[in-house]
Amino acid sequence: MKYIKQVFSDDIRQYTMVIALVALIIIFNIASGGRMVTPSNFQNLISGNAYVLVLAIGMLMVIVIGQIDLSVGSLAGFSGMVMALVAKNLNFPWWLAVLTALFIGAVAGAWQGFWLSKLGIPGFITTLGGMMIFRGGVIWISRSISVPAPTQLKVFGAGYLPEWGPAWTGMNNSTLLLGIIAIAIFAFLQLRKRMRSAKMNGKSEPLWPVVVRIALIGVVIGYLTWIFGSGRPGTSFPVPGLILVVLVIIYQTITQRTRFGRHIYAVGGNKSSAALSGVNVQKTYFLTMLNMSFLAAFAGIMFVGRSTAAGPSDGTGWELDAIASVFIGGAAVSGGIGTVLATMVGGMVMAVINSGLMLLGVGADRTQVIKGLVLLVAVGFDVLNKQQGRRSIIGTIFPGLFPKKEGKPNEETPADSNSS
Repeated sequence: MKYIKQVFSDDIRQYTMVIALVALIIIFNIASGGRMVTPSNFQNLISGNAYVLVLAIGMLMVIVIGQIDLSVGSLAGFSGMVMALVAKNLNFPWWLAVLTALFIGAVAGAWQGFWLSKLGIPGFITTLGGMMIFRGGVIWISRSISVPAPTQLKVFGAGYLPEWGPAWTGMNNSTLLLGIIAIAIFAFLQLRKRMRSAKMNGKSEPLWPVVVRIALIGVVIGYLTWIFGSGRPGTSFPVPGLILVVLVIIYQTITQRTRFGRHIYAVGGNKSSAALSGVNVQKTYFLTMLNMSFLAAFAGIMFVGRSTAAGPSDGTGWELDAIASVFIGGAAVSGGIGTVLATMVGGMVMAVINSGLMLLGVGADRTQVIKGLVLLVAVGFDVLNKQQGRRSIIGTIFPGLFPKKEGKPNEETPADSNSS
């Protein structure tokens, strides 16, 4: 087992939900007679859930600071409806309608951020009020009638990468190029990490675990590239998926590499200590809520583009899926812990459960029950794993990977705090 530990380094705990995701896909594929792992289903899996995953990115940051935002679904629906109405009734060009929706999201975020940061009203109460305001608002301004959206928006919600180049590959070449770039970037980052580790510690990691890691992930990316690129003519990797990838890269960088990101985790970990160390807690609260509402408006635009119309019920329950994605991805209920990448894995677990149960003909009522149980189990394991003396699922299966560490009764190790 020491070789497994060398390949995955100290991050093997973070692969727990990835293993669970792969297991779910395999189980549903077998149970559905092979209908789960198909190009069309995977394309729908991404484009049909991209807007929820966009919400989950912002929700992660809100939860890390120890708050919650219940208004994101209603705000997404309201922003999308405003966009459709100004395009139809005021003859705004599609791009100006999009900017209007994003402006609405930013203003709403500033409003809710003001109540939280300046007046000290908890995020739960502030955004509960926002949820009521925006849910009523979207019904009010739409008069309970769906409004068609500009046709140009369809590419953002249901578009595909274009086809180009020779046909001898038998695939969509845009998707093939995207896969090659992804493998090259991952290999570069792994090799750079090894070089930096050698400079800092004076001792470099053996090369073979890095090569094995690159090979394993390369195979996975290659397989996904083939799945997305070998669908029916005219289809490829969805544009909403590409937008999501860009946002993940941006927000992973923000949360892990910038001062603002460090402030978010500091405030969530211990607000008083963060303030004493010079962190502007009020500013962090304000900007985090502003960012969440901006992403909610963005998610609303993507959904309207996919559905080609804005409806009065758009956004209903979206906040619950976003919150569930964050917690299944391993974020701590008390704040201070969680990553964008783990949240995306959690969101994909929810998406796969939805898709798999639909393929099996399970009704929406039982689907909600199952999703609720999955959320409880995921958070329950996360809490139990953080208690002293208990092992994670991986640690139980492979006890030799994680020897028991001595420490204070309630002490958390860095690896435990990042556990998913």
